[in-house]
Amino acid sequence: MPNQVLTIDPQNELKFKVDFSGLFEQGFTTHMRLTNPSSDTVLFKIKTTAPKKYCVRPNSGVLEPNSKVDIAITPQPVYLDPNEKHKHKFMVQSVIAPEGRTNIDQVWKEISPDQLMDYKLKCVFETPRVSNLNDSGDNAAQNEVTKKRAPATEDSKVPKVAVEQNFLSVPQKPEEDDVSSSIGGNKHDNLENDLQKATSEVLLLREEESKLRHENLQLKEELLRLHQKVGEGRVRRHSYTPDKNAQATMIPWIAIAIGMAFLGIVIGKFLM
Repeated sequence: MPNQVLTIDPQNELKFKVDFSGLFEQGFTTHMRLTNPSSDTVLFKIKTTAPKKYCVRPNSGVLEPNSKVDIAITPQPVYLDPNEKHKHKFMVQSVIAPEGRTNIDQVWKEISPDQLMDYKLKCVFETPRVSNLNDSGDNAAQNEVTKKRAPATEDSKVPKVAVEQNFLSVPQKPEEDDVSSSIGGNKHDNLENDLQKATSEVLLLREEESKLRHENLQLKEELLRLHQKVGEGRVRRHSYTPDKNAQATMIPWIAIAIGMAFLGIVIGKFLM
């Protein structure tokens, strides 16, 4: 197999973005640039192991000498199976165009595998980065513990009796701490529940959007079929109507035939 004649950028991997649920990020498109630095015309094709999950434009074409083309790769609004992440790959397949051949499809059918130049790229999936709330909470809790320990250390120098009196003067402080910590825990749980509900609603909306897009495409295809049928009906009606020139040439002959018939009737009356 010959070496790839095209220059491909990026060279090793294509990056895509997915959210925490595994859904491809909408509106994100990855670009790949193909450059032909040679003096030959090169035919190319873009292939993938997951064709139903990506839209590639253009997915094939012709590169003239010292020319380049940008390939746009857009993921479909579908979920990414974690078990299939390592299976998603793209391949750039190219071949030097034979001289004098204009039918590109026929060239691809007749080309031998030994003449093909293949180049593979793996897919990398990135998730959005979010600040770690647990770490910040742990730091805040640690600061609170440090603040509480400082007075305790100072009070350790006070006689035992005075310490006992201090504890008796504020008997409700431990209970208040427990109540405040339970309230904070409830707030955290409520936030997590709200986030989960919002995420599920976003997923449902995206699924509905995907269904509507699919129905829109079907309606467009049906409309195109109807337009084609109407066009065929018009062509057929025109094909059955006689030509105006033919009608014009037939009129004199019809007039002559009518005149001869009339003359025959007149002559017949005289003879009788």
